[in-house]
Amino acid sequence: MKTLAIANQKGGVGKTATAHALGEGLAGAGRRVLLVDMDPQSSLSGACGVNDTAGRSMAEVLGGSTPGVLGLAQVIRPLSEGLDLAPSDIGLANGELGLVSRLGRENTLRRALGAVGGRYDLAILDCPPSLGLLTLNALCAADAVLVPTQPQAQDLRGLRLFLATIQQVREALNPDLELLGILVTFYDSRLAHHKEALMILEGAGLPLLAARIGRSVKVAEAAASGRSVFGYAPRNPQALAYGELTQEVDAWLASARR
Repeated sequence: MKTLAIANQKGGVGKTATAHALGEGLAGAGRRVLLVDMDPQSSLSGACGVNDTAGRSMAEVLGGSTPGVLGLAQVIRPLSEGLDLAPSDIGLANGELGLVSRLGRENTLRRALGAVGGRYDLAILDCPPSLGLLTLNALCAADAVLVPTQPQAQDLRGLRLFLATIQQVREALNPDLELLGILVTFYDSRLAHHKEALMILEGAGLPLLAARIGRSVKVAEAAASGRSVFGYAPRNPQALAYGELTQEVDAWLASARR
């Protein structure tokens, strides 16, 4: 099983929508996918229509100052053919505080995922908008990280800081961590500052993914209905853009298995 973290320290960049759409898209392409909600706000769980998570979530798997009381397999919920979810709960916030005192705290998630690795082709980790221990656990467990970012000045500064964090994780904790690519989200080609930001990213030689995710109310409506944009509005331009992203990630999976 390969593991892909969807991460950025800044919020509001489309991490959850990306994780959800990728999961549905890859499952539709025949992959066996596990979505893992690592955000105490449980946005991905809610977007998947899973809200009854108390006592049976990643909080009970990871634990806090003491190990979790449940195995990962015990909290997994089936969503559709080839797609499962390990949901989150607000209790994960308390667990993160407790992890500080644990030995080997950075690898708690990696160990949990190892118990179900034979069941899936890919685990997609939806990370919180922070650089705390939950995000650090995801980066230590991941084979690669996909970084969504809006094309705006303040987002580009946050992106630079996060890329520096990825390098630090490589050097100290996970030398095999790959930067799969940077995904530009909420992009509007009519806006001059969006085009300028895209030029800055390209000029810096950063690994930009070919897909460009634009703005659409349909993406938010889809999350509110417990579906991704694929199922809610399959002909919407953003569904098509996420389809392109799905193909890019599927190609990475295929190459990684050679």
